[in-house]
Amino acid sequence: MAAPMKSVACLIRGTCFLQNAILHDTRFMPRACTHLQITRGRRRTCRPPSWFVRTRTKSHHLNQQELTAENKGFLTEYVEDFYTKKFEETSPLKDGPWERHEWHSHTFRTGVLAVKIGVIPQWDNQGRKFHTTLLQVLDNHVIRYVPPPVFEQSPAFKSHWRNRNGPKYGSVVVGALSCDPQLFTKEYNNLFTEAGVPPKRKLTRFIVTPNAAVQPGTPLFATHFKVGDYVDVQAKTIGHGFQGVVKRWGFKGGPASHGTTKWHRRPGSMGGGREKSGVWKGKKMPGHMGMDWRTLRGLKIWRINTKYNVLYVHGPCIPGPNHCYVRIMDTTLFYRKQAMEDQPPYMPTFFPEDTGDSDLPEEIVDEKLFSFKEPSIRYEEEASTTKKAKR
Repeated sequence: MAAPMKSVACLIRGTCFLQNAILHDTRFMPRACTHLQITRGRRRTCRPPSWFVRTRTKSHHLNQQELTAENKGFLTEYVEDFYTKKFEETSPLKDGPWERHEWHSHTFRTGVLAVKIGVIPQWDNQGRKFHTTLLQVLDNHVIRYVPPPVFEQSPAFKSHWRNRNGPKYGSVVVGALSCDPQLFTKEYNNLFTEAGVPPKRKLTRFIVTPNAAVQPGTPLFATHFKVGDYVDVQAKTIGHGFQGVVKRWGFKGGPASHGTTKWHRRPGSMGGGREKSGVWKGKKMPGHMGMDWRTLRGLKIWRINTKYNVLYVHGPCIPGPNHCYVRIMDTTLFYRKQAMEDQPPYMPTFFPEDTGDSDLPEEIVDEKLFSFKEPSIRYEEEASTTKKAKR
C-alpha cells in the first residue's frame, strides 16, 4: 500500500509544480509577466525562477579595489572598443528594417520602460487645474522578439491567448538604461548580443501581436505615443514592510485609556462562533504591506517633451515612489481604444522618417492644454468709451 501512496504523492507534487509553471508570472494584468507565485493568498519569495540569469558579479568590487587608476582606464577603453566592434558586427539593424503593417483595434504594440520623476500641475484652456505625472523614457531598446509559435512554449503563455488558428500573441523584451558591461556576468551580457546594444539595467516583457513585431536593436522614444493617446501604466506600489492592522487596513484599534494595557493597536477577537468558528480565508490581518503590482488604465497623455523624452500623464496616483520603473503601454479599455482609430499610433513604433523633412518640436502639447506662451488675460476697449472720447 505504501508504493501506490508514494506514486500518488509524486503525481500530486508534479501536478502542483506544473500548475505553478503554467500560472507563473500571470497574476495581475493580461499583458504583464510578473515574478509572483500565488499559493493561498499572497506569498513572496526571494527564490529566483528557473530561467533567471545571474546579473551581478560577486568578485567585481574586490577586483576593482586591487586595480590602479591606469589599469582601470585601460580596461574601460578596451571594453568600449571591444563592444563597439562587436555591436557593429552583430547589430540586426544593418540588414534593414522589418516590414511595417497598419494598426487596427485588435493590435497590441510594445510598451516602454520609464522612470517616475514626480507630479506637476497643469491648466486647461478653461483655467481648471489638474495634476500630471512626469515619466521619463530612458534609453529604451528592443532586446528580443519572440514569435507566437515559440512564445507558446513559454511557461508564461496563457491558454486564452490561443484561437483556432494557433497562438495570437508573441512577446517583446525591452531594456532600459545602458550600463557598463564590467558590472554584469558573462551570461547576462550575452543576452544582448542579438540586439547589438550594451547591457541594460532593467528588463521587461510586453505581449504583442504579429503585425506589431519590432526588430531587435530598435530604439524606443517618448514619441512612441502621441499627445492625446490613452495608456495603461503599471508599477509596484511603495513598500512598507511588515505592518499591523491599523496602518495596513485602517483598523480603529482599542481604547486609548481606561484600563487598556498593551491593546491599543491590536485587531481584536477573531475565530468565535459555533458553526462559523475559525478564521476565514481573506481575513484582514498583519502582514507585508506594499510592493504589489498595480495598474492604472485609460490615462491621457497631455504633453510630450521630445528633448528629454518625458511624458506628462494624467493623474497624481501612479503607483510607486519617485525614481521607480514604470511600464507604459497602449490602453486596453474598449472605448478609449476606439478613440485611437481617428489618430492611429505609429506602427510598430516611431521612426525619424515618420516626420518627413520637418523636425519634431521640443514640446508637443494637447489642444485643450493652456500654453503659457500665450497671455492669460486680454483687455479690450468698450465701444461706449471710444465714442465718449471722440465727443
